Amino acid sequence: MWLNRKEDILHWTREWTGERFPDGRPKVPDSILERMKLVTVEEAWGVVKEKGYRYQYAGNWHILHPNSVMVGRAVTCTLVPTRPDLHACIQDWGKAQGSVGLHNSFVIDTLVENDVVVVDMFGKVKDGTFAGDNLGTAIAEKTKVGMVIDGGVRDVIRMGEIPNLNAFHRGVDASAIADVSLSSLNAPTRIGEAIALPGDIVLGTIGGIVFVPPHLAEEVVTRSERIRKMDEWGQIRIREGVYTSGQVDGGWTDEMKADFDEWIKTNA
Repeated sequence: MWLNRKEDILHWTREWTGERFPDGRPKVPDSILERMKLVTVEEAWGVVKEKGYRYQYAGNWHILHPNSVMVGRAVTCTLVPTRPDLHACIQDWGKAQGSVGLHNSFVIDTLVENDVVVVDMFGKVKDGTFAGDNLGTAIAEKTKVGMVIDGGVRDVIRMGEIPNLNAFHRGVDASAIADVSLSSLNAPTRIGEAIALPGDIVLGTIGGIVFVPPHLAEEVVTRSERIRKMDEWGQIRIREGVYTSGQVDGGWTDEMKADFDEWIKTNA
């Protein structure tokens, strides 16, 4: 079973050479997470796609707080339709970890600050509600961030009142979670058309979700910051009457590139 095995996590995320959690998950620095909060989904997606990571974007979500940006490190899991033999194996695993309750609680028990729990529940909403206000409170207390559920949630009125919690999900139902079993934890998982690995940086906005491979996170924020500076410079020069909007929005001349490079030295 792929249940939080360090050797597997190290193998899947071998491109990452920085700090790691005890379970092996890449630990992209908190400073990068803070900078990521100003990156747009389109900017992040553009960088990772350019690097050959074509399936990192998932859209069309219900969002608990659509005007908020969600950034954190992925804890991935997959739940499948239940069968007694598999379910019993997972129950034994959870008991050995000191967990109680249902399999969604087993996952929540592993979370730490700045995590985002990323759940593939094959789009199930009825009887597929991964969390409500009680487990939502546990997620908020542990992560201060939230969750991505390719499935359902419940108690959204109460969840909306919980501080430090956002949720991207496929729908709402009054039912409790039922007839599913955990099949993997911190293994590659599919979310819509995207793939997520443990330790990916989850960037979620009203524009959708991008799962940024950890070894590309710093490049994503650095390029976004440069784009923002280029936009700032261009708008200043338009207001000053130095260049037209067409010049700024089109291909820059060597003179314009030199002008920007000089400006950025004192406006970094």
